[in-house]
Amino acid sequence: MSTEVTARLRQARTALLVSFLLQGATFALLVTRIPGIQRQYGLDDGTLTIFLAAVPILAGVGSVCSEQLVKRTSARTVLRIVQPAVCLTLVAVGLGDRLWALGLALGAFGLLVGALDASMNMLGVGLQRRYGRSIMLGFHAAFSLGGILGALLASAGAHLHLLVLFGASAAVLIPAALLVGRRFAGPAELGDAVARATEAAARSIPWSPLLPLCAAMAFAYIADATVSNWSAKYLTETLHSSDRVAALGYAGYMVALLLGRTFGDRGVQRWGAVAVVRTGAGVAALGLGLAAVAPAAWAGIAAFTVLGIGICAVIPQVFAAGGRLFPRDSDAAVARLNLFNYVGFLVGSPLVGAIAGASSYRWALLAPMLLVLAVVPLAGHFAPAAGQPLPLEHAPSRA
Repeated sequence: MSTEVTARLRQARTALLVSFLLQGATFALLVTRIPGIQRQYGLDDGTLTIFLAAVPILAGVGSVCSEQLVKRTSARTVLRIVQPAVCLTLVAVGLGDRLWALGLALGAFGLLVGALDASMNMLGVGLQRRYGRSIMLGFHAAFSLGGILGALLASAGAHLHLLVLFGASAAVLIPAALLVGRRFAGPAELGDAVARATEAAARSIPWSPLLPLCAAMAFAYIADATVSNWSAKYLTETLHSSDRVAALGYAGYMVALLLGRTFGDRGVQRWGAVAVVRTGAGVAALGLGLAAVAPAAWAGIAAFTVLGIGICAVIPQVFAAGGRLFPRDSDAAVARLNLFNYVGFLVGSPLVGAIAGASSYRWALLAPMLLVLAVVPLAGHFAPAAGQPLPLEHAPSRA
C-alpha cells in the first residue's frame, strides 16, 4: 500500500470517527430532551409511547432503503447527504407545537437515522477490511463520546426553548458534518472492500445457530432503549429532578459505554467471553433494579451508569460470537444480528411505556431487568469453538 493511500485511509478513518461522534451528539440531544418535547407538544404518555415506537420502525425502513441507494451511488454519498439532514430534523422538532409537525419531524429522523447508521457502518466495515485489523470499536467509542457531549449540552441548555437549543446545536453540527464528509473513504481508499462486504452479507447462512445470540441482542437493546427513551422521563416525573439533572442519566450511561468499549477487549482476553457476558448481564440487571428503587435522582443516575457498565460487555460480544460461528461469512452474521438492534428498540420503548402507563415507571423498569437476566443462561453460546482463538473483534452497534 503506497504512502499516499495510507495517508488517505488515515484521513478517512478520522473523518468517520468524527461522523460517529456527531451522530452520538445528535441522538443524545434528542432523547435527553424528551420531557421538554412532551411539554412543548402537549403529549400524554400514551401518545408519546406511540411516537417513540414509530422511530425504530422507520429506522429499519431507512436502513433497508439505504442499501439500494448505496448500490446506485456509494456509502460515502449517502452519508454525506443524510448526516446533515438528520441534524436538520432536530430543528424541525424544536420548531413546531402540533402533533402532525412532530410526527413529520420524528418520521424523517427515523428514516434518516436508519440510512445514517447503515452507511456509517458500511464505511466502517470497508475501512476495517482495508486495515486488516479490528478498528470498529473505535468508531462506536466515538459515538459514545458524542453521546456524552450531547447529553451534557442538553443539560446545560435545559432552560432554553427547544428551537434555540436544537437550532444552535444544528448550526455547529451541520457545518461539521459537511466538512468531514469531504474526507470520507471512496473507491480510491477502499477499492472493492465495501462491495466484498456487501456481497458477503448477502450470502445464505443458517438462522438456528444465531438465534440465542439474536435473543441476547434484542434483550440488551431493550435495556438500551429504556435508558435512551425513558431515563429522562423517569428522573423528572418519578424522582422529581430538573430537566438539567435528568439529562445526566443518559450521560452517565454513555460514559460507562465509552469506558467499556475502550477497555472491554482486555477483559474478554483475560476471563473469556462467557464469563464477561454472564457477569455483564448480571450487572446490567442490577443497574435496572437499582434504578427501580432509587430514592433520588442522584441514585437513579448512578444506577443507569451501572447498567451501562454491564451492557457494554454484552452487545459487542454478540457480534464477536456471531463472527466466530461463521468466520467465512462474518459480515452476513453481523447483518442478521444487527436486525435485532431494531427489534430491541421496537419492543423496549412501547413495553416500558405501556407498563408505566398502567402502573408506574418503577414497575416498568423491572420488565427490561428480567429480560436482561435472561441473557445469563445464554452466555454459554458466546464460547469460542474448541481450539479457536479469541480475536479482538467488534462490529456495528448503537449502544
